[in-house]
Amino acid sequence: MAVEPLSQKEIEDRLAELPGWSLDGDRIARSYRLGSHFAATAMVVHIAQVQEELDHHSDLTLGYNTVSLTVNTHSAGSVVTEKDFELARRVEDLAAGHGAH
Repeated sequence: MAVEPLSQKEIEDRLAELPGWSLDGDRIARSYRLGSHFAATAMVVHIAQVQEELDHHSDLTLGYNTVSLTVNTHSAGSVVTEKDFELARRVEDLAAGHGAH
């Protein structure tokens, strides 16, 4: 089943439900700050596990105590789809458990 791009309005509506996430060109993006480098690294590992479960992967950047993600759906022509928001919601759940802000 093909994944359809979301309209600008659909993207805006979904972003309103995910504080901290924003549209960055043709991707949705979010950065998190954690208490330490180890905490940020642990969060990256957990995000990678979720991405494998969903078979949907973001660009993921690890800083000293930060984690940043950008994501769109390459298989749909590198546009934002519901798959991106599913991943974002799962990452938000992880971030809360890691004490990220």
